[in-house]
Amino acid sequence: RLLKRVRDFAEVKGNGEINHEITKPALTALNIDRLGLDDVDRKILGTIIEKFNGGPVGINTISAATSEETDTIEEVYEPFLLQLGFLSRTPKGRMATEHAYKHLGYKIKKEQQGLL
Repeated sequence: RLLKRVRDFAEVKGNGEINHEITKPALTALNIDRLGLDDVDRKILGTIIEKFNGGPVGINTISAATSEETDTIEEVYEPFLLQLGFLSRTPKGRMATEHAYKHLGYKIKKEQQGLL
């Protein structure tokens, strides 16, 4: 999902060639962190952690709280967050993992420690 955005950046800001010189500034301009999370990824995880104590929380509730479409979360953002191990799916809903807490700089509350 990042390749297209970097390619567009390379076409606008460079000569269209994707190389190290264009990739780093592109990712910085797009506010992509070192693991590939963008603002929406961080917003989804931050919402689960801050508003719902790390979860579990249903996808429709996450959608309403973040103003992101349910389908977009499920099809675009969730697979990447699951792959990174930042999100887990349970029968009761989505939960932010210990890795998500650490990466985003949140402290794990005592009541969450047994759940993660």
